[in-house]
Amino acid sequence: MTDQLLAAAAPGTAYDPDTDDVVQAELAAEAAAAAAREAELREAVRTAARADEAARDELTRRAGGYVQADVDAWLAHALAAYRGHYRDPAAREEAAGLLTPPVLAHAALLAELARLVPDADVDQLAFAARLATAEPEAAGELAVLLARAHPAR
Repeated sequence: MTDQLLAAAAPGTAYDPDTDDVVQAELAAEAAAAAAREAELREAVRTAARADEAARDELTRRAGGYVQADVDAWLAHALAAYRGHYRDPAAREEAAGLLTPPVLAHAALLAELARLVPDADVDQLAFAARLATAEPEAAGELAVLLARAHPAR
């Protein structure tokens, strides 16, 4: 087939993949497959985030604020430690639009405190949840300050 194409081409003709229908079709198919994979990943991230929020809402509805605080702490710990579906950078980015400001502030503060004091256990960091719940903006600002105080990661 290649021999036929070369024989049919005028002398001095240069091959241009931009005008090759087969090459263009393959590139289009690859781009469509990549877009489909990316869309599937985004949907999986959204589904996981919605599941987190649904679990949080249902537990809160059933048991009141006490469970909500526990679920929020779990979400903050998972986000701070990049565990579960928060391991994926896209999931962490999506969480910024789905989780409440206290949860996000708690996660940011936990991440910085854990970086500064790696051997701290959960009980030693319980104050972070109280700060984030009472003053989420201040807790977020504290996390930023701690990150600046020790920028090497």
